[in-house]
Amino acid sequence: MKRFAIFIFVLAWAVGMASAQQRKVQNKPYIDLRPMHFGIHIGLNMQDAELRNVGPMLVDLPELGSTEQRVLCDVDMWNPGFNVGVVADMRLSQHLALRVTPTMVFGSKHLVFRNLNDLNDSGKPRESTQDMKNTYVAVPVDLKFSAERFNNYRPYMIAGVNPMINLSGKDQDFVQLKRFDMMAEVGLGCDFYLPFFKLIPELKFCYSLTNSFNSKHADELRDATKQAFARSIDMANSKMIVFSLFFE
Repeated sequence: MKRFAIFIFVLAWAVGMASAQQRKVQNKPYIDLRPMHFGIHIGLNMQDAELRNVGPMLVDLPELGSTEQRVLCDVDMWNPGFNVGVVADMRLSQHLALRVTPTMVFGSKHLVFRNLNDLNDSGKPRESTQDMKNTYVAVPVDLKFSAERFNNYRPYMIAGVNPMINLSGKDQDFVQLKRFDMMAEVGLGCDFYLPFFKLIPELKFCYSLTNSFNSKHADELRDATKQAFARSIDMANSKMIVFSLFFE
């Protein structure tokens, strides 16, 4: 009962403080009433991927012929990158807008391969790595759900899809991703109305809806010793956390 009373007191205090806030002069009071408005954005991203290992497999190796290999592959860290693009925002209603943000996304994924058939002196699998560079052309299409504006800020949530085209990839890397990927994304942010423009910090999470692993790449490798690494997985789902600053 005591805890409940404390909770009611804190809640009443919070409501009182919120209602006590004074209305201020609004910057850019009509910007959200425009049918469309445009801007630019820059930001940082962190890339990762979920991989599915295939387990033991038969691989044809020079001098050894067909032999069983066991290689584990993992993305061992979130790798940083950056993104830049433009934004077009179309007003649908008082609280809903359709937003398209063509973006260039630069980043990488760090892969670690552990060969269970090749142990070092301490009995641990030898490791090989691949720094998979990614340059994407992305065209996110999101619905933006905004709260009521209060003074010079307005929080919102977004949800949508993000088709992406991968422009990079070395032909002789262990693993290669497909050229096309489709991501679902959700996020939140807040519009800050400054005297001459809107500043909008936003954080969103993106997850691949498709298997982006290029299974045909292993057949194109000239080095047969890479076959076990290239065939060690059969599925890859990319993940990305993006923090952006919009200027509208």
